[in-house]
Amino acid sequence: MADADYIIVGSGINALVAAAMLGKKNNRILVLEREAVAGGCLRTEEVTEPGFRHDIMATTFVLFITSPAYAALAPDLGRHGLEFCHADAPTAVVRPDNSSLVLTTDRARNLAAFAAADPADGASFQREMDRFGGDMGFVFGLLGGRLWSLDTLRMMGKELWKRGARGLATFAGEALIPARAYLETRYRSEAVQALFAPWVLHCGLNPDSTYSGQMLKVIGFALEAAGAPIVKGGAVNAVNAFAGLIAEQGGEIRTNADVASVILDDKGAACGVKLVDGTVLRAKKGVIASVAPSQLYDRFLADQPKPAEVTEGVANFRYGKGDMQIHYALREPPQWIAEGLEKVALIHLTPGLDGVSRASNEAERGLLPAVPTICVGQPTALDPSRAPDGAAILWLQLPEAPRHIKGDAAGEIEIGADGRWTPAIREAYADRVEAILRQHIANFDMAVIKRACFSPADLERMNVNLVGGDPYGGYCGIDQFFVWRPLKTSVNHTTHVRGLYHIGAASHPGPGLGGGSGFLVGKALS
Repeated sequence: MADADYIIVGSGINALVAAAMLGKKNNRILVLEREAVAGGCLRTEEVTEPGFRHDIMATTFVLFITSPAYAALAPDLGRHGLEFCHADAPTAVVRPDNSSLVLTTDRARNLAAFAAADPADGASFQREMDRFGGDMGFVFGLLGGRLWSLDTLRMMGKELWKRGARGLATFAGEALIPARAYLETRYRSEAVQALFAPWVLHCGLNPDSTYSGQMLKVIGFALEAAGAPIVKGGAVNAVNAFAGLIAEQGGEIRTNADVASVILDDKGAACGVKLVDGTVLRAKKGVIASVAPSQLYDRFLADQPKPAEVTEGVANFRYGKGDMQIHYALREPPQWIAEGLEKVALIHLTPGLDGVSRASNEAERGLLPAVPTICVGQPTALDPSRAPDGAAILWLQLPEAPRHIKGDAAGEIEIGADGRWTPAIREAYADRVEAILRQHIANFDMAVIKRACFSPADLERMNVNLVGGDPYGGYCGIDQFFVWRPLKTSVNHTTHVRGLYHIGAASHPGPGLGGGSGFLVGKALS
């Protein structure tokens, strides 16, 4: 007798969305998580001091609240306690001289701020957002739809009819422009360029990557429209809401359940899994794996024959830069030297476009960046419940960290011959980041109670799918995206094994908290 209709391996956002979507169709779902807590990169813990609740990995849910998954599940998740906290100012940039620029959810304010930076830039932003608004349906259809489908073919046909062959080719050419070229040709002000440049890092790209300019349009549009919301009380409450909904549907999330292999029936179709402890669990309709390609093909299917093109594709799959997280417990909110930052959700500290490009290039070459791009989140500015009364927390992400360290671009930190992250290297690099924070936060030393740091190696230990600390499921360059993600032979979320489906950041539509792959599979399966 089957233990579930579908078994889902992994419990990140895509797994949770798939489980909830399939549960709505009266399927009995069993979600298996190898760690002691569910949620994948959605984890909230008191890693500094009691009463200070930190999202130790992912925290911003703009891609989720604007997603089809949330549109389908919002009422159900709301019944189970999911609430969001919002800010009128989703992002800002601060440069070394403490000059700053803030993006709000108010178009008029943004136009005025950009025009103040350069008289032409306000009009340019209006023009770019208007153009993107006209392309939005097509862009989001490509980014979030089933690419190998009649729906996508019809959408392409409609665009061809509307634009003509030359017009469609023009759109494609514009979409492939790197962020550097896009920013330098659209905006004159270095401040405006600096505001947007760091956001390509959150897409697993860098400013010189093909099509990164298109992703800046997507992000700029989304941030202005929906802000940068976080979950009230911590990201774990999103996991709790999903868990409540899945249980209500008759499903289950089981933790400390480490899958060793996928079981195939006598016809070669996936019919269940075997756990490390020897337990066998049977699935009536199929198995869905929300894992890295190496986990799926080299571990779960290690003893099964694979087509040569699959073996080669997995061997050639590339992972991107690592990520590092730093969390602070503060006695009081930070006092920014730059004005108007107190309620901004996410602040980037960077010299600008060239600084982002330089730091990301150093990280890709295996070096600790001399001047890293620092993303500073202020959760308590949106949600005071994350800390005791009057206190605050900071959430820092360093998206330019080498997976394997070859050296230090500044020549200050000693690196071992094996290139591994050690606690000493992690803390020394955090000290570099902290020195930059002191240049921008007047009360930094007085306010800090404690910090907690997580290197790329630490993140991989917490989540085996973050290979080398890469939080984006693999390099997101154009050759490993869209119809080529994760493998050149991939067709939607199917695998070469019947009844075995692959979702998660490594699959289309890629990383982020949108739950896109989970939604697409949950919608496609009965």
